[in-house]
Parts: sequence; C-alpha cells; structure tokens
Amino acid sequence: MSYVPLISSGTAGPLGVLHLPRLWLKVSLEYAGKLASGYPGIGKGYDAMTIGALGLSEHAVRDFIKGHKPTYPQFEAWVKKQPGVKLDKATIYKHNAAILGYIHDDETRKGILSASGIPDDGSVNPGAVDLNNLDDWYEFHQALSK
Repeated sequence: MSYVPLISSGTAGPLGVLHLPRLWLKVSLEYAGKLASGYPGIGKGYDAMTIGALGLSEHAVRDFIKGHKPTYPQFEAWVKKQPGVKLDKATIYKHNAAILGYIHDDETRKGILSASGIPDDGSVNPGAVDLNNLDDWYEFHQALSK
C-alpha cells in the first residue's frame, strides 16, 4: 500500500520550520517503499527550498532517514546537530515567508482547481500551500476510491 503525504507544507514542528515535517514524511515513505506515485521523496520545490534555507545536504538528509528511520523529533534533533545548519529566527522567518508566499503558475492552479471541481474564479486562496493541500486531498480520495 502507498500513501499520499497528508502533512501540509504549512505545518511546522517544534523548530518552527514550515514544510520540514512533510519533507521527513515523504522521504520516510519513499524509503519504506510506500510513497504514492507522483510524489518525489525530495523534489525541486519546497523540499529543495527547505534543505537549502537550513543549509542541509540533500544526500545527508536521505542517508539519515534511510539508515535510521527516525521519528520526527529524532529527525529534528539530527537537523540541529548538522554542521553549518541555519536555525536562527531570521532564517526560519525568511524561509517560512517564502513557503507561505509561493504562488503556483496559472496552469498549475487551474489544474488543481479543475481536478477538485472548483471554478478558477479568484475565490480560492492562490497560495501554493493551500492549493497543494487540495491536490493532496484529491489524490488521497482517488486512492481510496480504487
């Protein structure tokens, strides 16, 4: 069985870093062979933004999760110990603002809304976090309907 990652990019753990719990979940599911198709363990969007903002290594993140299968608090504890990690308030604030401020292109927005049967009439928050939530919920529902 595979799973749609339902932790939102708008969710933060104790460190206060948005998207970090979703990143942990996706990579954990990937290495368990349970990540739904169409979802990358580490993608070029929010995953890369989060890893880059914190000064982490994608390779190290993958290796740690694959080798240790950490709980989320164990993952955050590991993040805090990484050489050169940036967890100061200014870095986290800037990163979180970038996550919340990201807007999908028109084609992506229209596709997500259309799949969920929602008109693209400007009545839906255009932020990528909210649209991605809709997309995840749609994909989750599709998987349940099979």
